[in-house]
Amino acid sequence: MTTREGLLRWIIRALAVLIVGLSALAVGTPANAEGETLSGRMVISQTNEAVDGVKITVTTAAGEPVAALTSNKEGKFRTPLPGPGSYTVTMDPKTLPDGIELVDKSAVTKNVDVEPGGFQAVAFRLTDGSSLQPEKETQVFQLLFEGLRFGLIIAITAIGLSLIFGTTGLTNFAHGELVAYGAFAAWFVNVTLGAPLWLATLVAIVAGGALGALSEYGLWRPLRKRRVGLISALVASIGLSILMRHLLLIFVGGGTESYDVPAETETDYGLVSATQRDLIAMMICVVVLIGIALLLQRTRIGTAMRAVADNRDLAESSGIDVNRVILMVWIMGGALAALGGVLYGWTLDLRYDMGFALLLMMFAGVTLGGLGTAYGALLGSLLVGVIVQMSTLVLPNDVKYASGLAVLIGVLLIRPSGLLGKKQRVG
Repeated sequence: MTTREGLLRWIIRALAVLIVGLSALAVGTPANAEGETLSGRMVISQTNEAVDGVKITVTTAAGEPVAALTSNKEGKFRTPLPGPGSYTVTMDPKTLPDGIELVDKSAVTKNVDVEPGGFQAVAFRLTDGSSLQPEKETQVFQLLFEGLRFGLIIAITAIGLSLIFGTTGLTNFAHGELVAYGAFAAWFVNVTLGAPLWLATLVAIVAGGALGALSEYGLWRPLRKRRVGLISALVASIGLSILMRHLLLIFVGGGTESYDVPAETETDYGLVSATQRDLIAMMICVVVLIGIALLLQRTRIGTAMRAVADNRDLAESSGIDVNRVILMVWIMGGALAALGGVLYGWTLDLRYDMGFALLLMMFAGVTLGGLGTAYGALLGSLLVGVIVQMSTLVLPNDVKYASGLAVLIGVLLIRPSGLLGKKQRVG
């Protein structure tokens, strides 16, 4: 048995163990075992800080009481419903902490329609009234910090996407699902098996790399051998994305989940405030990105990756095993996507479609920086993260992601290859 066959068998066994574990989770806890369910979370828009002790009442459309709820320390509330239909969710603003108020003071009531077996999320937008008009300098630095944090996480997930494009020419729309699968693999190990999050993260990274290798062996390499065109491969990646997303929906349901970690409060560092997990996540991103840069510049496999991305035919004629390099790119891309998913879900709730929601920002980052280049993906992702957060100085928070895409369009009109891309990479 060759080394490659042994590696393939090891990957298949590892994926089988993970799939069996997720299947057990799906059997033990169905997608919505409680039937119709309603939940929500009370957080402050500016800081994403949880608000506990807020009272919420749920009634039917006819006014019959269903539940009286109180948000917990994570700001969450949840209740099963007696059946499908229309419900009214009312928040008591008198139970909000001092200084906290609704963005829209008239929006104390939400009317929702729940489908049979459905899960309905309800959101009340809260704001810190005492900081509605903070000093401009403090606000700018805080948003810059949040933009760098968001951009670093995008960069971790997007570098693999960019390298895959550079070495294969494939625009992989299923890359977002690698992010979501990694995040939920860590959630399964952390919450269901009771392991600490750091260990769950390591398992998720291994699982993400294995899933990337399996997709290369099982789908993309056979398609390349059949000389399938890039447009057809792109369509296949869209189909794979939809399939993986809905498989995850079957396993974990349409609700929100979170890691089993202690709640944290923000610490004031002068011009910015942050939680300890924010700082740890950013440090992890910086260390990993430095490691990737060293790998690409100082190792043989990194040099081979850059050579294949620059000119595949020339690299192959020089004796480089192109298929092996592409396999390593898929493994690294899957592992980085999984790590990014864990870091992204560490500060936000986990959802089955979280990867798809992040995919647009990944595409914006890699296209803005330059398709096919790891450093371009890093630069573009940081710019997108900062632009998205800084745009809230003048735009509503709900439309902040549009600003990153608007800048992307403007840059591409001037330089279609992106900031660091080469002209021959596009067109």
